[in-house]
Amino acid sequence: ELITQAKIKNVANDFNGLSAGIYAYQDRYKSFPGDDNGAVARWGATTADGNKDGSVGGEMSAACAAAATDESCLFWQHLRFSGLIAGDTATRSQPQNAAGGLLGVQANAGLVAAPVLSGLVICSTNLLGKIASAIDTQFDNGDPATGSVRGFTQTGSVTPGVATNPTRAAPAAAYVDDGSTLYTVCKGV
Repeated sequence: ELITQAKIKNVANDFNGLSAGIYAYQDRYKSFPGDDNGAVARWGATTADGNKDGSVGGEMSAACAAAATDESCLFWQHLRFSGLIAGDTATRSQPQNAAGGLLGVQANAGLVAAPVLSGLVICSTNLLGKIASAIDTQFDNGDPATGSVRGFTQTGSVTPGVATNPTRAAPAAAYVDDGSTLYTVCKGV
C-alpha cells in the first residue's frame, strides 16, 4: 500500500511539475515547448524548431528517437534545454513515470473527430486502476469519462519507441482495480 501511495504521489507531481514547466516556458519564450520556432537559434542544430502554430503536433506516444521531429518529441528536448526538467538534452525521448509508463503530450485527447479534451494535454501511461482512479479523483471527479481528466483503457503496456496511442479512443466507462488492467490518464493544461 505504501508503494502504491508513493506512485500516486509521484504521478500527481509529474502532472503538476509539467504544467508549471509549460507555463514557465511560455512565459520565457512565448511558445509551447516543441512548438517553439526559435529553438535552433537559441540552442543550436542539436535540436529542431517547431512550427509555432499554437499547438503541439504529433502523438503523445510517438517513437521519440534522437532524430524525431514530431513536436510531441521536441517538447521534451526543449524543456531539457531550458532547464525546466532534468535529463540529457541530446535525447527527445519521453520520461518514465513512477509506474514504469511514459509521460507524453499532444494536442487533444479522444477520438480525432470528436476530442474529449481540447488543447494541450499531458498523459501518463501504464497506470493500474487504483492509481488512475486516485489521480483522477485528486485532480477532477474520479470519473474517466467526464471532466478535465480522462482515463483511457490500454490494450497492453505502452513502451518506449512503440508508437501506440490509447488516447485516440473513447474514455473508459470506469476504472477497474483488478491489478492487471492498465490505463492512460490525461489532463488538460
